[in-house]
Amino acid sequence: MKYYIIAGEASGDLHGSNLIKELKQIDKNAKFRYWGGDLMKSEGGTLVKHYSELAFMGFFEVLLNLRTILNNLKFCKKDIPTYHPDVLILIDYSGFNLRIAKFAKTLGFKVFYYISPKVWAWKISRIKIIKQYVDRMFVILPFEKDFYKRYNYQVDFVGNPLIDNIEQKCKNKISFDEFIQANELSKKPIIVIFPGSRKQEIDKNLPVMLGVVNFYKEYQFIIAAVTAFEPEYYERYLSDKKVKLIYNKTYEILQVSVAALVVSGTATLETALFNVPQVVCYKAGNISFQIAKRLVKVKYISLFNLIMDKEMVRELIQNDLNISNLKEELDKLLYDDVYRKQMIENYKLIRIKLGGRGASQKAAELMYGYLLSY
Repeated sequence: MKYYIIAGEASGDLHGSNLIKELKQIDKNAKFRYWGGDLMKSEGGTLVKHYSELAFMGFFEVLLNLRTILNNLKFCKKDIPTYHPDVLILIDYSGFNLRIAKFAKTLGFKVFYYISPKVWAWKISRIKIIKQYVDRMFVILPFEKDFYKRYNYQVDFVGNPLIDNIEQKCKNKISFDEFIQANELSKKPIIVIFPGSRKQEIDKNLPVMLGVVNFYKEYQFIIAAVTAFEPEYYERYLSDKKVKLIYNKTYEILQVSVAALVVSGTATLETALFNVPQVVCYKAGNISFQIAKRLVKVKYISLFNLIMDKEMVRELIQNDLNISNLKEELDKLLYDDVYRKQMIENYKLIRIKLGGRGASQKAAELMYGYLLSY
């Protein structure tokens, strides 16, 4: 079968790559065309657009890049009929993907959605669009199945693919000594910074996160960089700070880190699954934040806290994200043994909540089964 997949962010690229891998196991004649990133590209098929060209966040930022977004929509609406897939698979990235879902379904294409838009957080009205234009929804967060059920929409909970991805990539665990030698680091304990995968996130959050570096001379800091941005982009924020940039080694870094500063997103969940104490950071443009504040309906911004329905890791949001507060929390993570151990203990609950292994395989099997039944 022919699959057309759209992922507009780094996390979507990760989940999309695992889905492609599993679909190839089930469907030996599978052909893929997609919007995504380097991970999806490594699985074969044709990469149409890289997510680095697509990832605009925040209301004001979207307005500034509206022409680019509209051009991408226009291109996509030509590209899908030309390729004529058996199914369109949309991965999160709701603002763009829901428009494409409506377009594709109207033309008669089958539309699957893998990893739900965060309609439980804001824009609940989008459920009407989903029910009308999405044939099947596959969700990865445990509370989403019950959420959709309240609106009379049946979805498939497949578990969270991060668990499998971590286990696959960490079969051969790296030691601290091996890691520092391979990356030319000192023997100081490591604190990792995850500044996000989108330009607007990095621009707003990284300067504050780097602001605490000089307080911790006995530690070394690493930025987990994404391939969408060249070293020069990150380095303009480093000044005289001796912070190492490391690309494409997120899980290796987490295996050897003692603490993490994490911009809200998939990285908060990955950090929890590696039992690394963390503080969640999030700062947006003032206009975007004020609008979001009035629209967002959830109590927390990190996936870990959302799933646990409790603030088990500290969230520093907007004006609360400053050097003083960040240092105060990082001090607790590093020097308060009781606080640190309690956070790690809370992490153990997350694997049970996420549904165990085999999420990508289950999603692929369900998708292929549904396609055969049509």
